[in-house]
Amino acid sequence: MATARFPGKGADVVVANWTAPALGKPLCVNGTRWILYLLEECVENMWEYFSVVIGLVSMLCFLLSTLPQVCEAYRNGKVEEAMSFGFLCFLLSGDLTSFAGCLLTSQLPIQVITVVFYIFTDLILISQFLYYKIKNSSSRKNPLLKWLCFMWCGAATLVLLMVLKLVIDSSTTSNAQSPTISKSVEITGYICGYLASIFYLCSRFPQLYKNFQRQSTEGTSYLLFALAMMGNGTYGLSVIVVLPALGGSKQAYIIKHLAWLIGSLGVLILDFFVTAQFIMYRKNNFGKNSALLSVPEVEPLLREEEELSVL
Repeated sequence: MATARFPGKGADVVVANWTAPALGKPLCVNGTRWILYLLEECVENMWEYFSVVIGLVSMLCFLLSTLPQVCEAYRNGKVEEAMSFGFLCFLLSGDLTSFAGCLLTSQLPIQVITVVFYIFTDLILISQFLYYKIKNSSSRKNPLLKWLCFMWCGAATLVLLMVLKLVIDSSTTSNAQSPTISKSVEITGYICGYLASIFYLCSRFPQLYKNFQRQSTEGTSYLLFALAMMGNGTYGLSVIVVLPALGGSKQAYIIKHLAWLIGSLGVLILDFFVTAQFIMYRKNNFGKNSALLSVPEVEPLLREEEELSVL
C-alpha cells in the first residue's frame, strides 16, 4: 500500500510547500534537511515530522514482511500445503495496481522503488509456491526445474531493475518539465488506489479459509502477518497524525487518502483473525511436529527387530 505512503505528497501539496528561487531550483525555508534530501519534501512543523517518520517505519515493516515467509518456505519446502495461491495472487494484484497508482499520481521515486520491491517479493513467493508444488507432486527429482527457477528469478530481477531505472529517469524528466498532473490522470490513479485496497482486502480471505480447512497454520510465518499489521497500523497513524498541522480542509485531506486508509485498516482487522488462528491452531501445529519427530526414532528400532528375527 505504497501509493500514498506519505500523507499529503501529491503534486499540488508539494508545490505549495516550496519557495522557488530565481534559478528555478526549489528552496525549502526552515525545513528538516534529511527529509528534504531523502523525500524531496518540505517539513516545517512537528506534526508533519512525526507523520514522515511513522510513514518510514510503515514502509520498513512492509519491506521486511515477506522475507520471513520466503525463509520459512525454503526451510520446510511445503509452501503449497501452507499458503493459499489466491492469497499470493491477490497480493500481487494489489501491488501491481498500487504501482500503477504511484505512476499516475506522480509519487516520489522512493515510493515507486518500494512498490517495485513488493512486486519482486510477491514474484519470489509465487515462484516458490509453483516450484515446490511441481517438485512435491513429482516422484522423481528433476534438475531442470531448479535451473528454470533460477533463470526465472534472474530474469525477473533484471526486468525489475530496468523498470526502476526507467521510472526514476521518467520521474526526473517529468518533474523538471511540469510539477502538476492532469485531473483525469490523477483520478485514474486514485481509482487504482481503491482497486489495490480491494485486492489487499480480498487477499486475506483465501488464507483464512486455507487455515480453517487444515485446522493448522504450519508452514506459514506469523512474522509475515505481524509485520503487515505493524505496517498498516503505522500507515494509518501517519495519515491521521498530520491532521492538526493542516491549514486547509481536513475533510478533503481524508477523502484524498480514504482509499489507502480503507485498505490499511481493513487488512489490519483481518490480520487479527489470522492472529487468532495462529493461537487456536498452535496445539495442532505442535502435535504434528512432535509426530514427525518421533517417526525417525521408531523406524530404525523396528528394522533392527526384523533383522534379529530373521537371524
